[in-house]
Amino acid sequence: MSQPRIGFVGLGMMGAAMVGRLQDKGYAVTVLGNRTRDRIEAAVARGAVEVQSGKDVAKTSDIVMLCMGTSEQVEARMEGPEGVIEGLGPVTVVIDFGTSLPESTKRLGASVSAKGGTYLDAPLGRTPDHAKDGLLNIMASGDKAAFDRVRPVLDDLGENVFHLGPLGSGHTIKLINNFFAMTTANAIAEAFAMADRAGVPRQGLYDVMSAGPLHSGMMDFVAAYGLNNDPERLAFSVQNAAKDLGYYRRMAENLGADTIMSACANAALQDAVEDGRGDHLVPQMVDFFVKRFGA
Repeated sequence: MSQPRIGFVGLGMMGAAMVGRLQDKGYAVTVLGNRTRDRIEAAVARGAVEVQSGKDVAKTSDIVMLCMGTSEQVEARMEGPEGVIEGLGPVTVVIDFGTSLPESTKRLGASVSAKGGTYLDAPLGRTPDHAKDGLLNIMASGDKAAFDRVRPVLDDLGENVFHLGPLGSGHTIKLINNFFAMTTANAIAEAFAMADRAGVPRQGLYDVMSAGPLHSGMMDFVAAYGLNNDPERLAFSVQNAAKDLGYYRRMAENLGADTIMSACANAALQDAVEDGRGDHLVPQMVDFFVKRFGA
């Protein structure tokens, strides 16, 4: 597929960075209007065409990309008389780059297939800064022939592009990945707070932990805040982390699996949101535990 027309829905921080990258690579882009205007207007200023419905996005695109926060948001844009599905052409490929529930993904995939299109899930790893330079990790799954057709576009967006199996596999793996990541991040955050409560230096704790098999990138992301007051190494909000843990638990329930390890991280994140910390970044969970322990 050579320079297909791209439709993009969801110009948050990540989506806007991806649109900028696509424009840098010369793609014609159609974007869906939004009440938050700055990123839409920046894309339009660089040549993107703005339309007012998912249906209109689909009508003018060979590939429709969605980068949204929740399955409910994806469903709202995909379904209904003004949704993406209503405007699909016979060979359109729709790609959900967000972190969605696998069961929702599979249901939407069936609806897209009924219109002659193909649905891929392709959740993302890394940050908007990586997106600007085409360095994302892309965890795609779904019809392999459709994936191969859009692979050149995915290669323009990502440094590491995976095809992981049938539709829903990407979202499943992303939720498992984020469960492990957020459980680890919360454990490290609590460890720093417990050091404070016990009266031992955080730096000493980090030096010991990082000298052994516990050392990881996630440890260093949280340590950047716990030791140096820099939360930006992991620019992922507590609210989004809580959403992803909740989705992981819903997925486990749908599979009939009684998840044990996710319960504590989920409780901590939910409590932090209720404490007004939803917009904080995950490394700042150190402060949540410090307050909890009275450290």
